[in-house]
Amino acid sequence: MNFRIGHGYDIHRLIAGRPLVLGGVKFDTDYGLDGHSDADCLTHAVCDALLGAAGLPDIGIYFPNTDPAYKNIDSQLLLKRVCAELANLGWQPVNLDATLLAEKPKIYPRLNEIKAVLAASTGLNLADIGLKATTNEGVDEIGRGLAIAAHAVALIAKA
Repeated sequence: MNFRIGHGYDIHRLIAGRPLVLGGVKFDTDYGLDGHSDADCLTHAVCDALLGAAGLPDIGIYFPNTDPAYKNIDSQLLLKRVCAELANLGWQPVNLDATLLAEKPKIYPRLNEIKAVLAASTGLNLADIGLKATTNEGVDEIGRGLAIAAHAVALIAKA
């Protein structure tokens, strides 16, 4: 089999009065991530990891923030489109590993729920998705609770 690895990263500032969505799961908060779509930084990092593994441009090329069609769009729809693009090119996801960096909210209690949503969007089994959450220990904007970021690594294989 032909394998490739890709890395993705995304960060968004927190703002008041917007839903917080991470990995397709809505959190009960009075703040959310600022962005054109639903601003789901975890799903965006996963998309970029998959696209990068296939040698494709980042999600900003596929789903530009200047296109009104993507205003407030559910990022799981974008992830499904990315997986369809990979399938059209003969690639399939093998596994994902991701880390969320956030001071708030507490993400650990929702990790399995997030993994289930990502699995449904990618066609992967739960066992093929690694997901961790950590803080930035008070360092920088993430550490001060002003932003949330995510890193993701994806392995893909020729189908």
